[in-house]
Amino acid sequence: MILEQAVLDVRPGHSDAFEAAFSKAKTIICTMPGFQRLTLSRCVERPDTYLLLVQWDTLEDHTEGFRGSAQYREWKALLHSFYDPFPTVEHYREVMTA
Repeated sequence: MILEQAVLDVRPGHSDAFEAAFSKAKTIICTMPGFQRLTLSRCVERPDTYLLLVQWDTLEDHTEGFRGSAQYREWKALLHSFYDPFPTVEHYREVMTA
């Protein structure tokens, strides 16, 4: 399992529109091969900042499958205009749990 992590800084005053667009966008990503689940959390201290966590079967399911798909172009059209600055996306493998 791969955990994708991105901190999403949404342009001030656009959080409601971002959440509405994300509600549409999540239906796109949920249909992708290798997708397991996602969570989108809003920061308490900085309400225009969100944490996106997506679980994938493999790194390639995200980096090649999703990002190389027509569905990603839809995702991008719905969401990418909200970010300032554009987020850095990183991937993690679980080491331990408690």
